[in-house]
Amino acid sequence: MSARKPTPPDVPDAPPPESRGRALETILLPLATAAAFVAVWDVAVVLSRTDVFPSPLAVARGLGELARKGVLGVYVRDSLVRVALGYSLALVLGIPVGITLGWYAGAARALNPVIQLLRPISPLAWIPVAIVLFGVTNSAAIFLIFLASFFPIVVATMNGVRNIPFMYLAAGRNFGLSAPALFARVIFPAALPRVLSGLRVALGVAWLVVVAADMIAVNSRLGYLVIDSRNAGKRYDLVIAAMLLIGLIGLALNTLVRQVERLRAVRWGFNVP
Repeated sequence: MSARKPTPPDVPDAPPPESRGRALETILLPLATAAAFVAVWDVAVVLSRTDVFPSPLAVARGLGELARKGVLGVYVRDSLVRVALGYSLALVLGIPVGITLGWYAGAARALNPVIQLLRPISPLAWIPVAIVLFGVTNSAAIFLIFLASFFPIVVATMNGVRNIPFMYLAAGRNFGLSAPALFARVIFPAALPRVLSGLRVALGVAWLVVVAADMIAVNSRLGYLVIDSRNAGKRYDLVIAAMLLIGLIGLALNTLVRQVERLRAVRWGFNVP
């Protein structure tokens, strides 16, 4: 009788070549596009012989100057803190309000017209109101960021709850789930993909508004850097540097939320493999 050969240990399958190719493409294509953009920008500045618009090298030197002075990190930190405070407040208040409006038809009939009336108003139009209420302070900027974030979160959460398939609710009730258990195990998980989409939109709008919010408060923010560099000596290299920083940080924030959408609990709602 022949001896039984030992079973080799399981070896995880290597990712298919197509998957590796897509991952590489995801990295290389944006880098190539960014390099082409910088090259076109530099050539355009050289050919136009402009003395106003800065070259990529001048912008890089401006960033280096801010870093040497020790203000670059302070400006970025302070703007991020403002967004974090205003956005977190909108998150804490917006999700419960959206769930209430989505689940209780009477509450939606009472409050939804007011929300739809206020939602289209640009957060920038609230600047005079914010100054009257809070003065030229940090609270005024946080208030503007809160308003910019609150309405997208409420609407996305409300629609997420409203659009839960009836079969999910019926199945939960058939299993005898209590109201709290039905909410925790059916309603909130089913609405979560739409809620996350609203959170991503709200975060983008909040970071967009921070530029205007920075201009009405104290002088250590990215938005203030834009307007101050323009007024104090027409330092357009610092203006463009601040604009690029704002864009890059916005991209990083959006990428962070995208990673949350890849979590197993919610990726079914986004067609994420």
